[in-house]
Amino acid sequence: MRVFRGLSNARNPAPCALTIGNFDGVHRGHQMLLARLREQAKQRGLPVCVMTFEPHPREFFNPASAPPRIALLRDKLEALSLYGVDQVLVEPFNATFASQTADAFIQQIIVQGLNTRWLLVGDDFRYGAKRAGDFAALQTASKQYRFEVEQIATLTNGSQRISSSAIRAALLAGDLALARVLLGRSYMMSGHVIHGNKLGRELGFPTLNLRVAPQHLALSGIFAVAVHGLAQNPLPAVASLGIRPTVDNSGRILLETHILDWQGDAYGKLLRIEFLKKLRGEEKYNDLATLRTAIARDVENARAFFISSDYHYEQPEN
Repeated sequence: MRVFRGLSNARNPAPCALTIGNFDGVHRGHQMLLARLREQAKQRGLPVCVMTFEPHPREFFNPASAPPRIALLRDKLEALSLYGVDQVLVEPFNATFASQTADAFIQQIIVQGLNTRWLLVGDDFRYGAKRAGDFAALQTASKQYRFEVEQIATLTNGSQRISSSAIRAALLAGDLALARVLLGRSYMMSGHVIHGNKLGRELGFPTLNLRVAPQHLALSGIFAVAVHGLAQNPLPAVASLGIRPTVDNSGRILLETHILDWQGDAYGKLLRIEFLKKLRGEEKYNDLATLRTAIARDVENARAFFISSDYHYEQPEN
C-alpha cells in the first residue's frame, strides 16, 4: 500500500476509486464501505484509494474537547492495508485546508488532485468550510466533472449505529467485548519497544515499554493482553496503559507490558498489543511497595484470565 503525506506528494495520480473520512478504528462500518469500494474499483480497473486526515478535524478546531483517539495513525494505516486499500492520502488538516470552499474541495482535491472516477461516501459525509458541501452537491458536481458518486448507509449492530463514537464509548467504559463486536476484531495498539527507567525490573516485573503519542486515548488502565511480534503465536501478558501516576508526573502516556514467564531483548522491535480484558483502572499509590503488591495481584489476575479463557497463545519458555 502506498501512503502519500499531503496532496503535493501525490502528483499526477492515475484515475482512482476514492473514499474520504477519518476512519478512526477502521470498524465494521468502515469495512463494509471499503468492501463496496473494492468491488466497484475492481469492476472499473481502478486502484482503491482512501483520503484521511491528520490530525482529526475536531482536534484542530478544539483540541480540549476533541474525542479521544481509537487508533494511532500507524494502526489506522495497517488496518486500511489489511482491508485492501491500494493508496492512502494523509492530508494535513490545518487552517488552509479548513478554509477551503466546498467547490474548491471538489475541483482541487477530488478532480484535479486525485483524479477520481468513482467516489463513495458515508451517509453523514460533509466537506468544505463550515461543512457546506453535502451529497446533493456532490451529485451535481459529478455530472459537471464526469465522475460517479455513491452514498452508503450506516451499518448497525442491532439497534446501535456502528460508529467511532460508539467504539470510543465502549473503550472508555472498559467494555472490550463490545468494542470487539463493533470493530470486528480485538482492539490493538502497536509501537516500537523503547528503553524506560527500568523501574519494572527493580520491582520484579520487567516491562516492554511502548511510547504512545501525546494525544488522549480512549482506553486506560490495567489489562490482560496478548503480545504479537516476538513468537510464532501471541504471548500472554499484563499491561498498563496510562500516565503512571505513582512514578511519573509528566502526563505522558506509556504502554508498559509484562510478558508472563518470559525473558528476552525486544528493544527496537515493532510489537502489537492485543487488549483482551480490563482488570482495573489506573491508580496512584503512596509508595513503591504498595505499587509492587498491586502489580503482583494484576499478574495473578492475568494468569487466571488466560487459564479460564480459550484464547490460543504460546506458552513462554522459562
